[in-house]
Amino acid sequence: MISTPARWTDPAWLVGALSWADAAMDEAGLRRTGWTAPHVRPWSAVLRIDTDSAEPLWLKANGDGTRHEAALLGALAGLDLPFTPRPLAWDASLGLTLMPDGGASLRAAHGGLTPLDGLERLLVDYAAVQRAAESHVERFLDVGVDDVRPRRMPDELGALVEQCLGASGAHRLDDEAAARLHGVLPAYADACAELEESGIAATLQHDDLHDNNVLARGPVVIDWGDAVVGHPFGTMLATLGSVASRHSLDRDDPALARLADAYTECWTDVADRATLRRLVGLAIRVGPLTRALAWRRALVGCDEPSWTEWGDGVHGWLLEILSPDLPLRPAPLT
Repeated sequence: MISTPARWTDPAWLVGALSWADAAMDEAGLRRTGWTAPHVRPWSAVLRIDTDSAEPLWLKANGDGTRHEAALLGALAGLDLPFTPRPLAWDASLGLTLMPDGGASLRAAHGGLTPLDGLERLLVDYAAVQRAAESHVERFLDVGVDDVRPRRMPDELGALVEQCLGASGAHRLDDEAAARLHGVLPAYADACAELEESGIAATLQHDDLHDNNVLARGPVVIDWGDAVVGHPFGTMLATLGSVASRHSLDRDDPALARLADAYTECWTDVADRATLRRLVGLAIRVGPLTRALAWRRALVGCDEPSWTEWGDGVHGWLLEILSPDLPLRPAPLT
């Protein structure tokens, strides 16, 4: 199979993908009138398909490491979970999903900066999805979502450090950085054990939740390719990091703590507020591992130039485990 991103512009691949979409549209009584490719990345491509109806459709093609997203979206639709996509068709073996037009992202709908109260509502809605998904973890694992529950994270971290240490090129981890990560492994394991034993159930965790991955109409959370089964509060790493960056907030700004409290309100039947705040801090501290693993998955099947350009995302996120500048500034691992 042709490496990505060249695959996305290969004539034979395009004919196959568009033919698959045509068949799905035919079942829905629609006909393709044109197409463009506005989003092409090494890890995925999105084609806009114009039809004889008022709104376009969107055909997403996942790369080799995230093609399970199609099956996950199908599973979410089958479970009828709120605030999740409803694809017209999907094929997990091809890594293709055909979606109706959902309108502008939350960020675009607010002119580039979603107000904090709008983000708070988003997090409350998303937390409800995670609670509803708790009983369906095995189904998500069956369709290919990675199992990164806290009890598995120390071993995953040790293995990934070794892989990056032995690699070459952009994703290599140098000896000094690897030694520092090895040095905090016992404390990392302790933090993961506390999360595992917290009583907060593992569930589906989007892992890249921000206002540009949410359609304002609904709202609908999109782009589930990085999702894992894990501790739900791992969400806070990417989400609060995005909020801090977009709103130019310090990583310990009280506004971030208020967002975290609004999000965790959904678990106040499980733990008290002080415990929930501690668990959020622990999840953020250990969470860079899932982001590193997401980059590794995203680059499976990519060509060497793509690895050269993007491969440092793997070890770069690993080093964030040691960073003092994570959202809410959780205590370092010692």
